[in-house]
Amino acid sequence: MNPLCSRCNLVVYPTEKVNCLDKYWHKGCFSCEVCKMTLNMKNYKGFEKRPYCNAHYPKSSFTCVTDTPENLRLKQQSKIQSQVLYREDFEKNKGKGFSVVADTPEMQRIKKTQDQISNIKYHEEFEKKKIGGEGPQHLPSHPSAGGYQQPAATQNYHYDPAPEPVRQAAAAPPPSAGKRYRAVYDYSAADEDEVSFMDGDVIVDVQQIDEGWMYGRVERTGQQGMLPANYVEAI
Repeated sequence: MNPLCSRCNLVVYPTEKVNCLDKYWHKGCFSCEVCKMTLNMKNYKGFEKRPYCNAHYPKSSFTCVTDTPENLRLKQQSKIQSQVLYREDFEKNKGKGFSVVADTPEMQRIKKTQDQISNIKYHEEFEKKKIGGEGPQHLPSHPSAGGYQQPAATQNYHYDPAPEPVRQAAAAPPPSAGKRYRAVYDYSAADEDEVSFMDGDVIVDVQQIDEGWMYGRVERTGQQGMLPANYVEAI
C-alpha cells in the first residue's frame, strides 16, 4: 500500500516519492514551510520534522536552554569539581611556600636568563676592574725594576738560587688561596669572559665578585672565568 504525502495527504507513488524527515512527500510537495520553494535532499534543513530552506530555517535561542534543570545541574556539578581541585592543590602546596615553583626547570631557566641580562653591567665593570688591575701591576713593575736593579742584583749576587724559588713560591699561593666549590648544575658560557662546566665539576681559586657572580677555574678543564653563584655550592 502506498503511503500518503505529509503535505497534501494524497497517495505518493514510488516514481515521485521522497522519503525524508521520517515522512513521505511528493517531489513537488517537498518545499519550504515559509516560502514554498521546492527543496531536494541536498539543500533542505529539517526542524521539528518539517523542511525549510536555508533563508527561513528557524534560529533557536539559547537563553531558555541555559535555564533548564539539566544545564543548571551540570553547571553546579562543574563548579563543585573545580572547588575540589582547588582544595586539593591548596592542600598539596600548603606549607611549601614557593620552593616547588622556584625549583622547577622552567623557573631555573627564567632565573638564569634574568641573571644573565641583569648582570651585563657587572661583566663590564669586572672587565674594567680586571683591565685596571693589570695596568697598575705593569706600571709599578717598570719603576721597581728600574729603581731597584742594584738591590735585586745584590740579592742575586749573594743569594743566587734562593730569591728565584722564593718569588715563584710567593706568586703561586694567591691563585690557590681561593675557595673550592662544586657545580650542582650544567652551565654553558654565554660570554667570552665566562666559563662552562658540568654538574659535579670542582671549581677552584674562586673569588666572590658580587652576590650573583664569582670568578674561578674549572679543575677538570683548566679554564677560568666568571660563573653564576647559584650554580655552585661550597665544598
